[in-house]
Amino acid sequence: MADRQYVKVSVEDRIATLTIDHPPANAFNNQTIEDLGSAFDEVVADPQVRTIVITGAGQFAFVAGADINEIKQQIDDSRAGKPVNKELILKGQALFNRIEKCDKPVIAAINAVCLGGGMELAMACHMRVASDTARFGQPEVSLGLLPAWGGTARLPRIVGKGKAIELIVTGDMIPATEAARLGIVNKVVPAGQVLKTAQDLAKKINSKSGMATAAILEAITHGMESTLDEALAMEADKFVHLCATEDGYEGVSAFLQKRQPKFQDK
Repeated sequence: MADRQYVKVSVEDRIATLTIDHPPANAFNNQTIEDLGSAFDEVVADPQVRTIVITGAGQFAFVAGADINEIKQQIDDSRAGKPVNKELILKGQALFNRIEKCDKPVIAAINAVCLGGGMELAMACHMRVASDTARFGQPEVSLGLLPAWGGTARLPRIVGKGKAIELIVTGDMIPATEAARLGIVNKVVPAGQVLKTAQDLAKKINSKSGMATAAILEAITHGMESTLDEALAMEADKFVHLCATEDGYEGVSAFLQKRQPKFQDK
């Protein structure tokens, strides 16, 4: 594993845990995005990793947004007549797209405050486990800005257009229980149990067929961006493909023989 300044990586039981560690608030600056991107790509390429958990270090924040100093530099450049550098925006969007389209399940373990870019990261993950003390929000409007790492694109797809507009144009923060009610969060657990709960969920997923899991993720992600007919066509193709795999044979055989399947991910 490479040595990174702001992201720590550990792998155990085929679960990779990526911990964003940029005190005091785990804010996203250019180096944090670089570190998270390289760490994510590394564990995706690792054949020993089946699932990925992303969390924040400390008790204050999962990620409390972007580094305001870097944003201020962009604003200063604009006021000086220089073109605004979109590199960090595009880099963050590209990373979050890779996370969303990953064929390995990615779980956000949201230990505390989850704002701005942190909420956009969480929404790019496939599932989200949150502490009962966590708070969620897209507060960019209070800075005269808008979410630029997928907030205006992903939040409406999760909560619906009207509620997404309300949350983004007011910049209001909501508690984890409200985030769960809106479908932003899958599970809310007591503080201190977030990472374990996320890793237990990863272990449960790891007990299933990796071939089937990857096919499911691709079918759902593709289906959300397609017409119903296109989504159904991919679903049918994926089913036929899985019927021809060793895991498909093993799963059905184990069911008929009333035993636990032993999947080989092939």
